[in-house]
Amino acid sequence: MNVSVVLFTADLRLHDHPPLRAASEAREVVPLFVRDKGVTDAGFAVPNRLAFLADCLRDLDGGLRRRGGRLVVRSGDVVEEVCKMAAETDADEVHLAADVSAYAQLRERRLRRALEAEGRRLHVHDTVTTAVTPGDLTPASSDHFAVFTPYFRQWSGVRLRDVLAAPRTVRVPDGVGSEGLPARADLSGVSEGLAAGGEAEGRRRMSAWLRGGIGAYEDRHDDLAGDATSRLSPHLHFGTLSPVELVHRARGAGGPGAEAFVRQIAWRDFHRQVLAARPAAATADYRTKRDRWRSAYAAREDVQAWKEGRTGYPVIDAAMRQLRHEGWMHNRGRLLAASFLAKTLYVDWRVGARHFLDLLVDGDVANNQLNWQWMAGTGTDTRPNRVLNPVTQAKRYDPDGAYVRRWVPELAALDGPAVHEPWKLRGPDRAGLADYPDPVVELSEGLARFKRARARD
Repeated sequence: MNVSVVLFTADLRLHDHPPLRAASEAREVVPLFVRDKGVTDAGFAVPNRLAFLADCLRDLDGGLRRRGGRLVVRSGDVVEEVCKMAAETDADEVHLAADVSAYAQLRERRLRRALEAEGRRLHVHDTVTTAVTPGDLTPASSDHFAVFTPYFRQWSGVRLRDVLAAPRTVRVPDGVGSEGLPARADLSGVSEGLAAGGEAEGRRRMSAWLRGGIGAYEDRHDDLAGDATSRLSPHLHFGTLSPVELVHRARGAGGPGAEAFVRQIAWRDFHRQVLAARPAAATADYRTKRDRWRSAYAAREDVQAWKEGRTGYPVIDAAMRQLRHEGWMHNRGRLLAASFLAKTLYVDWRVGARHFLDLLVDGDVANNQLNWQWMAGTGTDTRPNRVLNPVTQAKRYDPDGAYVRRWVPELAALDGPAVHEPWKLRGPDRAGLADYPDPVVELSEGLARFKRARARD
């Protein structure tokens, strides 16, 4: 019987998995995951994502074992380890999900060259980590869409492929050696409130969301205290859920909430088609404004206050503390925290993007970097100089202050919207909040500095 290797990367599931389906038809399969030295060397192997990954790998191994197989784990250079595995098992082909980052594109090119030199084939499968293939939709004048609305119009008209069932059996060649599976318990530095990973948990969350949350999504997705988002982003990032299946099932649920949710999945695909076409946007301005950001030395105290959730602006501090505790942050909080750092404090967006990647369990190069650029005004936003006022936004999206009081206990005694402006308290009321800092900058001062920098004053 011929042997195929399936290299799992950001697609850690059995349901709706085109590479596994293609590889397992009348063949033995080596389900392989490589703890990639390149990812570690690049600084992306951070505790929260390693912990979630450990959950995912254990769950994937369990699912394979119930089907007669098992997961094979190796460590090292991903190309070297795949080629070693192909040689050990005399596999004539390797299957891999397409990805869009510069590193993923380089990995694919290296792997293809190495395998072809040995007379083996590499099959790269689209629509495993995206609903629509990056590059399939293009405007007449460019190789990618730079504005979301026309992209979404075309994206909405694409007929998605059918959802594939999980394989009933997986046959793994005898004698294939594997390293032990990593365990969350072996890691330090993991956020205390980090959610559990794995396909079983992802599918449980998806079913609960489709059954009880998606209907109210359009009206409540910005409600900070209500926590009415799906929280499926870590599962999409690690591929324990299929975006194709999620779109199909959301559309099946129907209604305005489902439509708004599907739009967010389209945003995810939009960012991937931008990064696929412009890999440098992970680190360089997509549309430069020639910003002369404050130096690391000049901004050091402000940046530290932002990271610690001690800026003196309660909604910003609440969001940053949620990030540290959960390894996740409400989407509205992400927008506010990014606007505050990049525009109110006028700090290079890359500083914020790196901090997010250090903590976010769903820390995704395309979504994280391009959303930071969107808020910094160097990305695809058609209003690049917009500044989100944290007080106005807090009163709108956390009107009674419940989100702030949850994450900033120093302010728990303040009632209602007063919690959003503690600096306005006087006398003993303000003295009672001695542990909470004054604002690091006046909003008017930050806005004026930003306007001067962008020559908008």
